Amino acid sequence: MAKTVLVINSGSSSIKYQLVDLETGEGLASGLVEKIGEPIDGHYKHEFNGEKHELEEPIHDHEQGLKRVLELFGEFGPKLEEAGIVAVGHRVVQGGSVFPKPALVNTKTIGKVKDLAVLAPLHNGPEAIGAEVMTALLPDVPQVFVFDSSFFFQLPKEASTYALNKDIAEKYHIRRYGAHGTSHEYIGSVVPGIVGKPAEGLKQIVLHIGNGASASAQVSGRPIDTSMGLTPLEGLVMGGRTGDIDPAVVFHLIRNAHMNVDELDTLFNKRSGMMGMTGFGDMREVHRLIAEGNEDAKLALAVYIHRIVGYVGNYTAQMGGLDVLTFTAGVGENDEIVRRAVCEKLAPFGVKLDDAKNNTRSKEPRIISTPDSKVIVAVIPTNEELAIARKADAIAIEGKDSYGNVFTR
Repeated sequence: MAKTVLVINSGSSSIKYQLVDLETGEGLASGLVEKIGEPIDGHYKHEFNGEKHELEEPIHDHEQGLKRVLELFGEFGPKLEEAGIVAVGHRVVQGGSVFPKPALVNTKTIGKVKDLAVLAPLHNGPEAIGAEVMTALLPDVPQVFVFDSSFFFQLPKEASTYALNKDIAEKYHIRRYGAHGTSHEYIGSVVPGIVGKPAEGLKQIVLHIGNGASASAQVSGRPIDTSMGLTPLEGLVMGGRTGDIDPAVVFHLIRNAHMNVDELDTLFNKRSGMMGMTGFGDMREVHRLIAEGNEDAKLALAVYIHRIVGYVGNYTAQMGGLDVLTFTAGVGENDEIVRRAVCEKLAPFGVKLDDAKNNTRSKEPRIISTPDSKVIVAVIPTNEELAIARKADAIAIEGKDSYGNVFTR
C-alpha cells in the first residue's frame, strides 16, 4: 500500500495542494483553489492520473475550499483513505525564533503561528487557518507545520543579526530569518549526489529565483548566509518586490509623497521589482519587451542580474571559494537567458557555461557548465512538496515533535 502525505500551502485567497508518494517522491495528485473570499466565482483545479478537473463556484472561505478539495479527491481520485495518507504537511513561511523545527498542529501551535503573522502578514494567517480547517476535516490524521524559516535558524549570528539598536531588536524580535528555506535545504542536500562530490566541505550557492527570489550560501550542507531577512522583501530583485533598498526611501516617501504604511507595503511588495520597472512580473514578458527594443526592460534585466551577481560574489568571499552554483525555481530552471547572463558576469571566477546544455530544456537535474569550469553550474528542479512531506512523515512516525506536543487519535 502506498504511503502518502497531503501537502497544503494556504494563501490569503488561494490554496495549493499536492498528494506526495513518499516511496517514489512523486506527486500523485495536485490542485489549486483560487479567488477565495472574492465577489466573483472561485476556481478549482484538480489533477490526477493525467486528467484535469475544473470547477467554478463562489468560495466564501478556506473551510469551504478545503471541504471541496476533499470532495474532489473522493470524486476524481485518489481516495485518501485508500492512498495510505499518514500526515498532512502545512507550509508556513515564518516560524521566527519560536519554531526552529517542524511542529505538530494543535491549538497552541496554531496560536503561535498566528502571532508570528506580524513578521509575515501575507502568509502566516492564512496558513494557520488552513491547518485549523484541515484538523477539523481530518481529525485522525497528524497535521504538521513545516516552516520555511527553520533551515536558516542555523545561520551564524554575524549573518542573522542586524546592526540595529540591540534593545529594540530584542524587544520586537528583529533579525534575519530568511525564507524559501525548505527549497534551499532540499537543493543543498541533493547537490553532492548530482555533481559527484562529498557533502563535507562542499561550498555551494543556491539561487532560488522565481517570482519570489532568494540566494543561500551553504558549506557542508549548513547555511552561512541567505538574502531574505526579517521578511521575504530583502535581497534579490523579484517579480513584484524591491529586494534590497535604502530604508531611508521609506522616510523620504512618507515626508514627500505622504504615503502611509499600507501604501508603502503594497508599493514595495507588489508594485516594484520587475513589475514596477517594466509593468510585468513575468520574466517571459520582460524578454519579449527586450526583443522589441524596450529600454526600460533592458535596464530592469540588467538590475536583476547585477543584484544576483553581487550576492554570488559576496557569498563566494564569505565561504572562501565556490564549488557549485545551482539554479532552481521557475526562472532558475527555465530561463536560459538569465542563467547565461549571470554566468558571463562570473567568468572571472572561472565559470564556463556549456551553451548547448544551458539551452536544453529538461525537467531532470543537469550540469550546464563545461568540464574545465572551475565552478560547477547546475540546474536542479526544486521539490518543496517532497521536502515538506518527508518532514511531516518523520513527525507522524514519532507521534510527537521536539516541543513536547503529542498526537493522539
